[in-house]
Amino acid sequence: MPFPDGFLWAAAAAAYQIEGAAFDGGRGRSVWDDFCDIEGAVRNGHTGEVACDHYNRYLEDVACMADLGLHAYRLSISWPRILPAGIGEPNEEGLRFYDRLIDALLEAGIQPWVTLFHWDFPSDLQARGGWLQRDSAEWFGEFAGLVAARLGDRVTHWITLNEPQVYIDLGHKIGTHAPGLKLSLHDQLLAGHNTLRAHGLAVQAIRSGSPNECRIGFTGVGRACCPVDQLDETIEAARRKTNGVERDHHFSNAWWFDPVCLGEYPSHGIEVFGSDMPSIPDGDMQQINQPIDFLGLNIYQGSYVELDEDGAARDVPLDVGHPITAFDWPVVPEALHWGPRFVHERYDLPIYITENGLASMDWVARDGRVHDINRIDYTGRYLEQLRQAIEAGTDVRGYFHWSILDNFEWAEGYTKRFGLIHVDYPTGRRTPKESSQWYSGVIASNGASL
Repeated sequence: MPFPDGFLWAAAAAAYQIEGAAFDGGRGRSVWDDFCDIEGAVRNGHTGEVACDHYNRYLEDVACMADLGLHAYRLSISWPRILPAGIGEPNEEGLRFYDRLIDALLEAGIQPWVTLFHWDFPSDLQARGGWLQRDSAEWFGEFAGLVAARLGDRVTHWITLNEPQVYIDLGHKIGTHAPGLKLSLHDQLLAGHNTLRAHGLAVQAIRSGSPNECRIGFTGVGRACCPVDQLDETIEAARRKTNGVERDHHFSNAWWFDPVCLGEYPSHGIEVFGSDMPSIPDGDMQQINQPIDFLGLNIYQGSYVELDEDGAARDVPLDVGHPITAFDWPVVPEALHWGPRFVHERYDLPIYITENGLASMDWVARDGRVHDINRIDYTGRYLEQLRQAIEAGTDVRGYFHWSILDNFEWAEGYTKRFGLIHVDYPTGRRTPKESSQWYSGVIASNGASL
């Protein structure tokens, strides 16, 4: 059974993870360049200095995308490649790179979806306080307006921020991601509040700066608590847990999506954080709550829940030997059913799965091919659940596989392979995996081949 007519089949990547050329073409430093310089911060001392060399090999990569039959490609813009100091005079050479990339995608019949922030915060602005500095929202708004004015004649789909849950939790709480901070809970929440303000100012800047009509969204991690049965009370308990806020982590849907879509923080979250909540100046929530056109969800895993004796959701321990990925993430295909479903119910906005994929142990076999059968099985299981969500009434309009290429996986360096296309990092050689051929068939059949 096919997916709905017009369903968008796509793939994604991010600037720091694939571009390389970290110190070429006038690009400034980012917090990830700085983090990679810290001994022991990134596995094996890996850096994004060369990555997949996409900066120089983008035409080859676009040709691979075209061979796959992608409808769209989600890329991110390197903030310090456009504004080396984060603000001030733009770097024309950096802008020209994205001009060329966008033009190549369009010539290949691939729609560019542009994410403005995928974690590469400019080093100079980090030195001025980063997301803790209230001016950070204005800095990002200026960057967004500049990019929209330059690329908006060709780019019609924009995403402001990618996964604030991750760069606030891992980057500002635990310190295992850039910028490597371990802030107080109050300051973590303040950094998160400023990043949401940055989203709102970016939406305003894109709409005013783009020469054409455009569609704008916001992407977060999609938490998915999956009911173990179809009883109404179990589903409701899973819904409440999915939308819950917990004090010990930032991986909440409602805490990030409610301000963007509803103009307020969830009251239960304010109670949870208590005296650690930062003060919210008048007008901030209106600034955050700008009209958007869709929500993006990045969903790789989930949990199973059952009813406890009080009627609340209780996590169900996974069986011994439950499937896990090379990242040790549990394989929970139902996450792509219940995650989008609960988010759509709460906000009534179109949903795009902006990331989903598998970290696996891939290598080029003796026959010259990459036999990643587990990626095919994983993706097929998840897509079957996504189709069920659509059949149940969830307005899901597209799926972006993560990732088009093997790439720099942040603190894990090059030890985790997510790509549909294998990259031999010493040589840069690209080898399409069996999953890329399979995914091409899924696209050509609009999902019927599942």
